[in-house]
Amino acid sequence: MNTHLSPALQTPLEHEIATHLVEALQLEMTSEEIDPQAPLFGEGLGLDSIDALEISLIASRHYGVQLRSDDEHNREIFHSLRSLSAYIAAHRQAA
Repeated sequence: MNTHLSPALQTPLEHEIATHLVEALQLEMTSEEIDPQAPLFGEGLGLDSIDALEISLIASRHYGVQLRSDDEHNREIFHSLRSLSAYIAAHRQAA
């Protein structure tokens, strides 16, 4: 049984975060076009370290999640929209 979502399907939280990313990073795509499993950096969306800072601000501002530059898990956290969303879901502050 295949329990993994197809690349085209985003969870509601992934869609919400993708919308913030498109707006804040001024990406030339819609939030729906972001494959939740594609890498955010390098060959995926092609984001860079400045974009990582903006993503950290989004996480803090909208979800109360602090992402630290010295976190040893950043590579996994920032790997994809799906991994970033999972981290935020696990660590977000109740509104």
